[in-house]
Amino acid sequence: MRTVIFDLDGTLADTSGDLLAAANHCFRGLGHGDVLTRETDAGTALRGGRAMLTLGFERLGVDYTEADIDAQYPILLQAYGDDISTHTTIYPGARDAIAQLRDAGYRVGICTNKPEGLAEQLMAALDFRDAFHSLVGADTLPVRKPDPAPFTAAVTRAGGDPARALLVGDTQTDRDTSTNAGVPSVMVTFGPGDFDVASLKPEALMDHFDDLGGIVARLIG
Repeated sequence: MRTVIFDLDGTLADTSGDLLAAANHCFRGLGHGDVLTRETDAGTALRGGRAMLTLGFERLGVDYTEADIDAQYPILLQAYGDDISTHTTIYPGARDAIAQLRDAGYRVGICTNKPEGLAEQLMAALDFRDAFHSLVGADTLPVRKPDPAPFTAAVTRAGGDPARALLVGDTQTDRDTSTNAGVPSVMVTFGPGDFDVASLKPEALMDHFDDLGGIVARLIG
């Protein structure tokens, strides 16, 4: 079966607001107040909790070590899980595009570097989980993207064929994952980061979810 696998953060939904709120919870706990903002740091948010914590400590100009990051990371995850969807929005057209792929006979799944439990929780909170045949997170397997194994697992768990699949994402990690898996990649251009995804030379760029069906048909039939 032909299969389309999606990254989550920055691809299906803008999760930056809730991620940044969780990071700021850590900095408030350390007595610093809010350090990160959605206006300036949304792109960093989509690179994960450790990236946000690192940026915050650097912005404060305080001495920190990896041990400090390690200590705050579970606190960040707990805060995020406690308030996971207040500011998160699904990108325009995503729900309809996924439904149309399914109606056309494609299998669809998610491969994310967000912990699986949090990804499941978020997708349920957004009332979007049932639209997908599979979900593989950062800790589902012993390895994570850009290792190709999570992508392959997302395809096979969706009932698809890894030889007839592609990955839709928004970062270098997603592009490297598709390369490592030997499949085409589609990079979205509407994520909150300031990285030029065209420089990754994906097989296709997508400006809006309305374009997804045609792109997928061209790349994997």
